Amino acid sequence: MTGPRVPFVSLTPGEDADAIRRAIDRVVRSGWFVLGPEVEQFEQQFAAEAGASYAIGVGNGTDALMLILRALGIGPGDEVITTPLSAAYTALAVTMAGARPVFADIDPSRLTIDPARVAEAIGPRTRAILPVHLYGQAADMAAIERVAAAHHLPIVEDCCQAHLATAGGRAVGTIGVAGAFSFYPTKNLGAFGDGGAVVTNDRALAERVRRLRNGGQTDRYHHQEAGFNSRLDELQAAILAARLPWLARWTDRRRELAARYRMALAGGPVDIPGECDPGHVYHLFVVRAAARDTLQSHLAAAGVETLVHYPLPIPTQAAFRAFAPAPCPVAGRVCAEIVSLPLHPRMENEDVATVAAAVLRGHMQCER
Repeated sequence: MTGPRVPFVSLTPGEDADAIRRAIDRVVRSGWFVLGPEVEQFEQQFAAEAGASYAIGVGNGTDALMLILRALGIGPGDEVITTPLSAAYTALAVTMAGARPVFADIDPSRLTIDPARVAEAIGPRTRAILPVHLYGQAADMAAIERVAAAHHLPIVEDCCQAHLATAGGRAVGTIGVAGAFSFYPTKNLGAFGDGGAVVTNDRALAERVRRLRNGGQTDRYHHQEAGFNSRLDELQAAILAARLPWLARWTDRRRELAARYRMALAGGPVDIPGECDPGHVYHLFVVRAAARDTLQSHLAAAGVETLVHYPLPIPTQAAFRAFAPAPCPVAGRVCAEIVSLPLHPRMENEDVATVAAAVLRGHMQCER
């Protein structure tokens, strides 16, 4: 059985393979596997790359969000406003902190949370705004900042799909009080398993997150508060540090491939969400198609692998019905139409041409 002609993603090491092997061997030889020098070095390197003063390695991106909320003192009885279009883990992080997620609908062009809907959702129990920089494109941070400032609310940024992205020239994760990153293998900077980080310019917040991730310890066996066990391990930190020097080049390649898609599909049968900020890093290349299922079937027959990110708005998921979420009609329409086309740094230009041609052929066949 052969795989698809154009697979959705390639996760095996490429030009970084030798550096990764050296990093793995170094950690194995050291015999130190949790919270050691590899984590410390990667934290310093990633903070510099992300434009932040501090980075704290944690277990995954969900934990990163939860730890920021807990470090801010957010918990039971509090509400956090977030988007209905994201991986459900964004909202799950809010519930892990003990708070209630409140969903504000999305901007139909940017597909990120709509600042006007955020303003409408603010209530007496609102304690934070949690925008998601979705698919690699930053949310409308300038407008969200105005809303947050008017109501004296902190902004917690979900940057799990937005490594090196910028909003108005500013690095995501440094615009609000803190940002959460994921290093899940499919991310723009991926580990060989789970991993995450919190970035911030707030020293006190960084110190509390660092304490909370390690059981609330101030030093070994002395627990100042009830914390969590969420630590980036040495092996993943070493792998991430080995890959980090390639991230800028990989990001440029993602942008180049996205530009080719935009050119090839311009005026075609699918709607391409706008590039609202040049800081878009194209974690995913998502288009909208009224006949999404038909298009996916045609592309699969043509050997093109696609996925849907995400088929259901978060508030319609059974896990969140108890929160009595308000309707988000724009997100509902978008979730019925979006489909993610293959895009990753190891794709060839010819792969983009193949996918685009298959999209156009599928539309013509549907019209017959």
